[in-house]
Amino acid sequence: MAKQVASDIDWNNLGFDYMDLPYRFRAYYHDGKWQDAGLTEDSTLHISEGSTALHYGQADFEGMKAYRTKSGEIQLFRPDRNAKRMKDSCTRLLMPAFPEDQFVQAAKEVVKANADFVPPYGTGGTLYLRPLMIGVGGNIGVHAADEYIFTIFAMPVGSYFKGGMVPTNFITSDFDRAAHKGTGQSKVGGNYAASLLPGDEAHKNGFSDCIYLDPVNHEKIEEVGSANFFGITKDNKFITPKSPSILPSITKYSLLWLAKNRLGLEVEEGDVYIDQLDQFTEAGACGTAAVISPIGGISHHGNLHVFYSETEVGPITTQLYDMLTGIQFGDVEAPEGWVQKVE
Repeated sequence: MAKQVASDIDWNNLGFDYMDLPYRFRAYYHDGKWQDAGLTEDSTLHISEGSTALHYGQADFEGMKAYRTKSGEIQLFRPDRNAKRMKDSCTRLLMPAFPEDQFVQAAKEVVKANADFVPPYGTGGTLYLRPLMIGVGGNIGVHAADEYIFTIFAMPVGSYFKGGMVPTNFITSDFDRAAHKGTGQSKVGGNYAASLLPGDEAHKNGFSDCIYLDPVNHEKIEEVGSANFFGITKDNKFITPKSPSILPSITKYSLLWLAKNRLGLEVEEGDVYIDQLDQFTEAGACGTAAVISPIGGISHHGNLHVFYSETEVGPITTQLYDMLTGIQFGDVEAPEGWVQKVE
């Protein structure tokens, strides 16, 4: 595959597709330590057919973005939180975490080396980074690998909302995304493989994605596809589910802080019962890709509950979206430590 050339890219019509950019970061773990770390132009991973990532799912990843500001600078949004979350995922899968400070530095190196591919300010595009770690080497028994590869590659992606931010509908699923004492709190490949079938069924039935309920009793909302759920109550309280199987979304915790400290809302991580949706006037899914995906309505057992509107975004959801994207693109003052410049 030929390397992508920045001058060939239509910045206003980017999707969410893989591109082979000139540089990525790569490090190898063997003999008990990380070594051979640095930038490379090789976009192919050369691994053994016995790699644990292929057989037993010993693999985790992250998703993060670099943003071009109005002044032309490039910045990362809370990369230290991605480093910490990947460390936690590695611990869950018995993998050696790449040092957090080196993780952040490696992300900056990838962005700097591919700076021509950070979309211009105003296009809504960003440079998406995919840190990835896999267990490799000649293995066949069910145990942790002795060797690992850590890599960060990147590609420009477009604005999630091509026609503007518009609410869409979701449907509850009878499938479970993850068990309470499983790997739901970790960003591991197996969680996403398990979501492909229920997500496909939701799409075929005309919904954006499915709502996963708690795996114990199927009474409480846990996640929305691969994103976290939040709702705004009638008395302006920001509520998001709390569960041991929910991925700790960096976007969600950023919204919780902004809702409390910038909008003055009461915030809560707690139970969100599927039969008590009438307490919410607005609802959304949040994550790195879209920041916020407004939820028009949720279908549960054939009944569609509509929140603010199926066609218009609620006022608090709009405020939170504008505030967070403003911080990410450098137009709104960021809380201390949230933004790191790439220089």
